[in-house]
Formats: sequence, C-alpha cells, structure tokens
Amino acid sequence: MIALGRNYPSLFGAPVIRAVDARIFSLRYFARCMECGFCRDQCCNYGVDIDRTNMERLRSLGPAFERFAGVPQSEWFTSEIAADPEFPSGEHGRTRAANGKCVFADVGKRGCRIHAWCLEQGLDYHLYKPMVSILFPLTFEHGALVPSPEAVDGSLVCSGEGVSLYDGVRDELRYFFGDDLVAALDVLKSKVQAEFQRAAGVRATQ
Repeated sequence: MIALGRNYPSLFGAPVIRAVDARIFSLRYFARCMECGFCRDQCCNYGVDIDRTNMERLRSLGPAFERFAGVPQSEWFTSEIAADPEFPSGEHGRTRAANGKCVFADVGKRGCRIHAWCLEQGLDYHLYKPMVSILFPLTFEHGALVPSPEAVDGSLVCSGEGVSLYDGVRDELRYFFGDDLVAALDVLKSKVQAEFQRAAGVRATQ
C-alpha cells in the first residue's frame, strides 16, 4: 500500500482516499463493457452496496422509473441498512439480486437500468447509480483505493486483457475525487511502471 501524502475526499465528503494499492496500475481488464460479447454482465450477478442518499434519490424518481426498472420499488433493496463512514451519508443499503442478477440489470439490453434511465432523462448518473458500481473494478476500503476482489483473484471474467484498472475508471475517479487525485495517481503510475520495467530488466540479465 502506498500512502499518497494527503487526503483526497470525494465531492460528497466521503469516501476519503489516503493510499493506493499499486496493483491498480498493473492488473488489467476489458473495460469496453458494452462491446463485450462474452461476460453476460457477470459483474451484475449480485446486488451492490448503495449509499442511503442514492436510495432516496432513486425512490424520488417515482412511478415512471419504477415502470422502466420493471421491478416494484419495494423489491429494489434489501432491508438492512449498515453504518459506514466511507459512504457519503454514513450509511449504505444493498440492491437486491433476483434470478441471478441485480434487480437493476437490464438482462435484455445489457447494462444498468439506472444508468440507462439517467442518460435517457438527461440526469447525472453519478447521483443515482451506486458509486461502487461506477468505480468497479476499483473500490475503496479503509481510506485506500484498491482492486476489487474479483480483479485480484481472477474471477472477473474479463481479467487479464485490456487497460489497467486505473485507466479504465480514470475519468470516474476525476469526477468523484477531482483533478488533484488523478494528477497524483498519474505520477504514481509512471513511477510504478518504471520500477516494474527496471525490475524486469534486472531479471532478464540474471
């Protein structure tokens, strides 16, 4: 884990990033999700943690979104609410899974119905879609930006090919945490890659 030297709070105040796992620069995945023809939205197979405020915003969209989602509002979330200071409201719930998919997954057209609705209605999806989903396959824990477990253990079906985890969500990190964090991570990425190349060169000469 590499300390960043300062705190980088999200635009909502939380989470706050203080450190980064260097593996976000080396682990790779197929980031062009809507061009993928092999994963069947595997990352949507389960529910996802969602900030309580996001839950309230989704409910406020009313019957029109409920019809679009195709699932009664009463079935959107599990009943548990957990305290968690790393979420903007200090609490999170979780979207339900049904028939092997998150209830907001668009099984017929691919992708997320929350995201699709926001694009259709001209809404900022960052305010409605779970942050955990937007940043996947990165996540945050204990003040650190880290790879999601599926990217580490290889269970993410698109692991190994494509861009780095960091590059895949770089623009989303900029939205949530600002230019300063992205600039710091860009510098760190260059250092980590230079060290990797140096080490590879040493091994090649041995």
